[in-house]
Amino acid sequence: MQHIGFIGLGTMGAPMAANLLRKGYAVTVWNRTAAKADELVRLGARKAATPAEAARAADAVITMISNDAAIAEVYDGENGVLAGVREGAVIFDSSTISPELARRLAADARTRGAAFFDAPVTGSKPAAEDGTLVFMVGGDEATLRKHESILLAMGRKVLYMGESGSGAVAKLAHNAIVGINTVALVEGLAIAASGGINAAQFIELVQSGGAGSKMADLKGPKLLAEDYSVQFSLGLMLKDLRLASSLSDSLNVPTPMLEAAKSVMQTGQALGLGDLDLSAIAKSYEQWTGRKLNGGGGDK
Repeated sequence: MQHIGFIGLGTMGAPMAANLLRKGYAVTVWNRTAAKADELVRLGARKAATPAEAARAADAVITMISNDAAIAEVYDGENGVLAGVREGAVIFDSSTISPELARRLAADARTRGAAFFDAPVTGSKPAAEDGTLVFMVGGDEATLRKHESILLAMGRKVLYMGESGSGAVAKLAHNAIVGINTVALVEGLAIAASGGINAAQFIELVQSGGAGSKMADLKGPKLLAEDYSVQFSLGLMLKDLRLASSLSDSLNVPTPMLEAAKSVMQTGQALGLGDLDLSAIAKSYEQWTGRKLNGGGGDK
């Protein structure tokens, strides 16, 4: 039985770790807020006291952390993953981080005799729960293929993107599209609602026509129900768009649509919406237009 160390038990990490347990892996978990591990312990996981302890006996370590600063905290230092990881182990980081940090962690892991992969995912909370995530992976391909069954215990597809850092680049480019699509969906709904169009009929039109998108399918029902429970938070999307913006600057790629979407998300963050689902940017448009977006043009 392969032993997995899983670190980071938030919206995505907890269901991913639960799927590993259901597939028969031995799992040791760690989370900064220790109580978040309790349900996984009831499912059969063991709780570690530090990231290093979670990594020490593991054949593979998986991390799912919110940002670059938190990743560095989890990996570095005497209690970090790199202090505990054993020679021959593999590390999959499924967080969305900068390509530069991914490359640095890969180099640090090599000095420990371990293999590191930047392996972010597409698919929000429902896909994490269903085990249908798609992984985009940077690192050594031959080593990846030996261990990709671990990822497939949590997802439906593993896409090799290239050398270390390539998974992170792909994820930032992907999430730039996700952010732009979400803003486009909400903006179109704001136009329709302000013009007196029934919101449910408009969403059906979008899903049936050329404006259709995965975001329309995922967020349309949430917008109609004003259900802003988190599948993927507005704050994390803003973090990803900022990383994508920094990456595009370094590559000298003009990204006017990315910058516009980032600005809308920044407004939502300033309005206190950061901990809600990213579809909560609808509240920004409701404030600007004075109308409920799901009210067919009625007054707010």
